[in-house]
Amino acid sequence: MVIFIVSTTGQGDTPDSMKVFWRFLLQKNLGPMWLERVHYAVFGLGDSGYQKYNFTAKKLDKRLADLGARLIIEKGLGDDQHPSGYEGALDPWLSNLWTILKQSRPSFFRHGLEVLNPAVRTLDHPKFRIIYHDEEEAQSLVSSTSDLKSLKLQIGRARAMSPGLSCHDDDGPQCVLHMTKNRHLTKMGCGRDVRHFELEALSSVIEYQLGDVVEILPGQNPDAVDAFLRRCNLNPDAFITVEPNGSERCVGSTRIFDRTPVHLRNFVELTMDVASASPRRYFFEVMSFFATAEHEKEKLQYFGSPEGRDDLYLYNQKERRTVLEVLEDFPSVHMPFEWLVQLIPPLKTRAFSISSSPSAHPNQVHLTVSIVSWMTPFKRKRSGLCSSWLAGLDPKKGVRIPAWFKRGSLPPPPSSLPLILIGPGTGCAPFRAFVEDRAIQRNSWPIAPTLFFFGCRNETSDFLYRDFWLSHTNTSGVLSEEMGGGFFVAFSRDQPQKVYVQHKMREESERVWALLTTGAAVYIAGSSTKMPADVFSCMEEIVAKESGLSREMAARWLRKLEKDGRYYVDTWS
Repeated sequence: MVIFIVSTTGQGDTPDSMKVFWRFLLQKNLGPMWLERVHYAVFGLGDSGYQKYNFTAKKLDKRLADLGARLIIEKGLGDDQHPSGYEGALDPWLSNLWTILKQSRPSFFRHGLEVLNPAVRTLDHPKFRIIYHDEEEAQSLVSSTSDLKSLKLQIGRARAMSPGLSCHDDDGPQCVLHMTKNRHLTKMGCGRDVRHFELEALSSVIEYQLGDVVEILPGQNPDAVDAFLRRCNLNPDAFITVEPNGSERCVGSTRIFDRTPVHLRNFVELTMDVASASPRRYFFEVMSFFATAEHEKEKLQYFGSPEGRDDLYLYNQKERRTVLEVLEDFPSVHMPFEWLVQLIPPLKTRAFSISSSPSAHPNQVHLTVSIVSWMTPFKRKRSGLCSSWLAGLDPKKGVRIPAWFKRGSLPPPPSSLPLILIGPGTGCAPFRAFVEDRAIQRNSWPIAPTLFFFGCRNETSDFLYRDFWLSHTNTSGVLSEEMGGGFFVAFSRDQPQKVYVQHKMREESERVWALLTTGAAVYIAGSSTKMPADVFSCMEEIVAKESGLSREMAARWLRKLEKDGRYYVDTWS
């Protein structure tokens, strides 16, 4: 019996740790009864805001069945859009799974299902241990220089030790940037704050392609870090290493844990999200074992149980309560640092589409960032950690920004490829880079036509990069009609009825179809909510109308376009 817990990454892709296994399962020599003695269950971790919701779990479930494996229970699909996150689907699915397994394999549960009750569980050992080092000995191993190489090493060592971080962080950031420009793109007081940031490398040369993303490690509020250290009675000046207990390691990699000690404060600051992310339910369950006040213990046990899930949601997720706030709400709890390291959400890098062309801006990277903030039901203001941190940086102060460059979901198009670009809001970011690049290419050789459909709320308040787009619609510009292109903008709230990018696409259906029939590629970027599905539906209408095909055949035609590498989607939640 095998239980699979699988996530979906990117645009319906398998996670890195599953790629080898998945290729193995796809071998053509595996017969239809190859897994006939295997009983299995699949639970998927997904987000219904994305088109290919839980695609990996669905593919795995079908492939196992095709190879003859027998289903224990219908696949479960966890959804991050659910108020309680994936646990909203996991709790009932697990309950049914345990019941079915108890009936078919009683030997699995010699003491009955009571052992699954948080109130009677025992606490296992933490998966990692903290080793404290002599200060003089540690000082001799740690570089005291403040140069960029030392900074990269410090970040890499701390993040390599963190249980919750991926292996690509082990060597530290690829480069360290500093901000040279922090400019408002939206009108002050309009209800939205979108910024244009320009970043420059401090030493090494920046190398990236069109469509790439940059991952940035945000800085945490020093006061919040200090408050966390005081609350947990931790010595910020201690030197530590974090090592796995037993066989814990980075899945899919031969991760080597650097034994060079790091300052405890630096470790917390660089790896543990103590004042932004909300803890998961298991955090509350473990807290209950260390609560010395009975009323706190009872409340934490309730929060850690399936019955308390809805109340935990109201207290924790809906208010976006932070680890520091939770610990302060339960003062009798004093968790060992080993457990805190294991359970506190890791400080993750944030990925942003690059909105500049490397040809137009050598050794620079431009970003188009919406500054995230909202009010909780109890009227407490919350802010996105990375976007707010970037917005608060003063270019004159030269703050160091650790960064990694990664391949994006949008491959760089050759100059000969006609383009249909659809990017409402900050989805325009990668297409600003595309247009910049084509403007340079046009000086040396012919470029194919580019249609761009952009959307925002109001012409006067959030028409991002207005002058830039309009300058390229002039005679011989990349988006000019003379060059076979066009720029079409939808202002959703400048009239009684909402107007979105798909409305403008329908108005230009002949031009869209004409480009598609000449081999154009479609690139879509923006919010992962309804937009990608609405745009796909609009494209179906256009293809059906202009070609005379049925809607069903038009949908198949577009799916083939996707399969042939001419329909790309890059979305974020």
